[in-house]
Amino acid sequence: MAIRSPIVPTEIVVHLGEPDEAAKNITVSFQEYIKNVASGEIYPNWPLDSVKANILAQISFALNRVYNEWYRSKGYDFDITSSPVYDQSFAENRQFFERVSQVVDDIFNNYIVKNGQVQPLFAQYCDGKTTTCDGLSQWGTVTLAEQGYSPLEILKHYYGDDIKLIYNAPVEENIMSYPGFPIQLGTTGDFARMIKIQLNRIAQNYPAIPVITDDSVFFTVETERAVSKFQEIFDLVPSGIVDKATWYKIKYLYNAVKNIADLYSEGISVDEATLIYNPTLQYGDKGNYLLPLNYLLNTVAYFDSSDIPFLNLQGPEFTKDTQQMVIAFQNKYNITTNGIVDANTWKALKEAYDQTLAMIPKEYLSNIDELYPGLFLSKGMEGDNIINLQRFLYLICEKSHDIPGVKVNGIFDSLTEQSVKAIQRRYNLEENGVVGPGTWYRIVELSKEN
Repeated sequence: MAIRSPIVPTEIVVHLGEPDEAAKNITVSFQEYIKNVASGEIYPNWPLDSVKANILAQISFALNRVYNEWYRSKGYDFDITSSPVYDQSFAENRQFFERVSQVVDDIFNNYIVKNGQVQPLFAQYCDGKTTTCDGLSQWGTVTLAEQGYSPLEILKHYYGDDIKLIYNAPVEENIMSYPGFPIQLGTTGDFARMIKIQLNRIAQNYPAIPVITDDSVFFTVETERAVSKFQEIFDLVPSGIVDKATWYKIKYLYNAVKNIADLYSEGISVDEATLIYNPTLQYGDKGNYLLPLNYLLNTVAYFDSSDIPFLNLQGPEFTKDTQQMVIAFQNKYNITTNGIVDANTWKALKEAYDQTLAMIPKEYLSNIDELYPGLFLSKGMEGDNIINLQRFLYLICEKSHDIPGVKVNGIFDSLTEQSVKAIQRRYNLEENGVVGPGTWYRIVELSKEN
């Protein structure tokens, strides 16, 4: 497992005006942005610890906007504004103080966080002379530094003892959180789980939204109903599918009910930011979560062996053969050729698999029902895919008395779930009652045994 931790963006998009003001956007490096803000907010002859405390507050403020996609979740095409009424004072072509620049270069990827929370602190501040606020007093930091306070002690004086500094955060390209494809019934992964967590929190304020009873990585019928109700309440088409508009509407409401842009925010806890799946898969990884990767690679390569070698991957392990097939796949689809399965490679592989199913040669059509349908099947789902699953389960049940019987009714009911779990239990698969590629493959093979 990993934590969806903040990154320091290599670049930040600044709107030169208030949010709704007709003004241009400019893209600058994050370091340049902080140097600009700091050179307009503080004096370089202040004590060094005072300068550092102020710059750490400015970094955290900006990272809070970026991490929570505060403006992008509202439909804007920028990360932050130049207006001190809303954000921090930024002026195009501002000259930087040399001392400020040196400090920024040294600490630009450090930020403030409250204990038990993940998002950078919304580090509100004011000058402390003409204006006062609940956060940091810029002139007050001078007095504290002269009294011997360290930067962290200064920050704790204003923001409370329950804060700490995160040092040397990773510096990466800022990528929008929407995965680039709809999240819907049959989808699996941390995107689906994130939707559940956010909808359940929103439901505390909007009780008409039904609570989703599990926090698994599967987008279930229950999740679909909650999404549809959310869409109905907030004037979106109630499709039950999380497209880009729905994704950012959910994120906007989630930010709002948790008061993310507030010094006293409820905050995002470590549990909420925990990722079940590793963000990347690579050589040496082991676990049942690799079964979907191996199955999809096998299928795509089987029908495209001229470009991708068919090495018949078996077992829950990322082997040298897996790496070789991934590299060949990436090369064909013009993806960074590194043998590592990241979000872009996974998305392309899923699309290639769906295209493969749609273009199955005629000689294989008689066995097409044996191919994994391309989505995770779970309780409450209905349709032809469920009928095919139940037919395979029925054949197994006829031969094996330790597998519960099923009715071929096209509804993934409790009996179907019990049969699936029994097979998962027998073959040491994750016993979740959900049929992904690994479980599907095992069911199909069992149905063909004498």
